[in-house]
Amino acid sequence: MDSILVTGNGPLNGQIPIAGAKNACLTLMPATLLSDAPLTLTNAPRLSDIKTMTTLLQSLGVEVTSLQEGQVLALSSHNLTNHVADYDIVRKMRASILVLGPMLARDGHAVVSLPGGCAIGARPVDLHLKALEALGADLELKEGYVHAKAVGGLKGGTVEFPFVSVGATENAVMAATLAKGTTIIKNAAREPEIVDLVHCLQKMGAQITGEGTSTLEIQGVDRLDGATHPVVTDRIELGTYMLAPAICGGEVECLGGRIGLVKSFCEKLDAAGVSVEETKAGLKVARKNGRVRAVDVVTEPFPGFPTDLQAQMMALMCTAQGTSVLEEKIFENRFMHAPELMRMGAEIDVHGGTATVTGVERLKGAPVMATDLRASVSLILAGLAAEGETLVNRVYHLDRGYERVEEKLGHVGAKIERVQGE
Repeated sequence: MDSILVTGNGPLNGQIPIAGAKNACLTLMPATLLSDAPLTLTNAPRLSDIKTMTTLLQSLGVEVTSLQEGQVLALSSHNLTNHVADYDIVRKMRASILVLGPMLARDGHAVVSLPGGCAIGARPVDLHLKALEALGADLELKEGYVHAKAVGGLKGGTVEFPFVSVGATENAVMAATLAKGTTIIKNAAREPEIVDLVHCLQKMGAQITGEGTSTLEIQGVDRLDGATHPVVTDRIELGTYMLAPAICGGEVECLGGRIGLVKSFCEKLDAAGVSVEETKAGLKVARKNGRVRAVDVVTEPFPGFPTDLQAQMMALMCTAQGTSVLEEKIFENRFMHAPELMRMGAEIDVHGGTATVTGVERLKGAPVMATDLRASVSLILAGLAAEGETLVNRVYHLDRGYERVEEKLGHVGAKIERVQGE
């Protein structure tokens, strides 16, 4: 199993290109199931999760062609041969549940295994299922599979989520595009990935209004056409690489970044003493004046502070002046990186969903273990600012969400390499 070896090496300077959003692409790919016409996605990230979704779609009969070294995906669902999403594929990634709504909407039946994914909390799929039931689906859980039917097709209805769920909103939106009549989705997620999905579906002929707000209205249509659509910039990769110069010093321009994607995150960086400047090419990031200051963080649904940047922000706070409090309100069990940071000399006290971090002058390199995707990269960031060598083990999580991390950080001066496992 591969590891990443990081050696603290001073300030970082240069440019880092930001890839297309993993979470957006994983939603856009199943949208091909809604139409028998081709769907082409540009600016696709080259990640293991994208390969997993490709395998799942191919198992259903979707033709998927990877072009331009994987940055363009050409998909066609003109000949679906299977409506069963098998456990052996679905268990690898929670986003696999997103094939359920499109298959059900197009053909009136689907069988999808309950998913797996990172160990950062239960994240049940009940909101997905309740949304589809509100559109007239008949659902039955048998032996770990969701058996879904909609005799005569789905029908428009009102879907009101008790709390914001990105995945459930995505499944509901896709299903509603082909439902008969009007669907209203209340308390919908507002993330840029949702807006990106809606824009793609609109290109395909879907009638959707309200994107970017908490209420979506979808007027069902008889069929959708093909489209070509660029995947939105990955705001989590963007925020992660913005933290590199904040932690190490120097100045890094993140190409393709926009403040609108990470506004609440930028506000916290500003309060911590980190400058973020919008340029023609992206975002330029640098410390304003020496050591950063401690700031408190509460994770919230978009437009609040992203839960997927909490671990990385904790790494920054480990060497900040003062004491910060990080409160995790999205997922339980998402401070598993804290004990690993403490192995590097960080002072962190975790109680339930709250972590109190007292900044230290300098972290010290140590062997650490990655527990999930975002924890992996938080330990790499900490290693960049630490004295000596940090060996981050179990980085297979990393490859699910960050493409060529060693190459991107290496180009701005980081001393980082991948150690091949046995």
